[in-house]
Amino acid sequence: MEGLFQPTHLLFILLIVLIIFGPGKLPELGKGLGKGIREFKDALRGGLEGTADKKPEEKKP
Repeated sequence: MEGLFQPTHLLFILLIVLIIFGPGKLPELGKGLGKGIREFKDALRGGLEGTADKKPEEKKP
């Protein structure tokens, strides 16, 4: 799998995506992808921060 993402491969992938979705849909797809990645990162940060702030609960006798 060496050299899987060479510039010519990426160009062909972009061309296929352009043919399938058309030039009008590409900005919407990019915006949706960016929003999804941003929400994923925020969720990871929130989960990591939430676990660092919590203290172990003490058992009451």
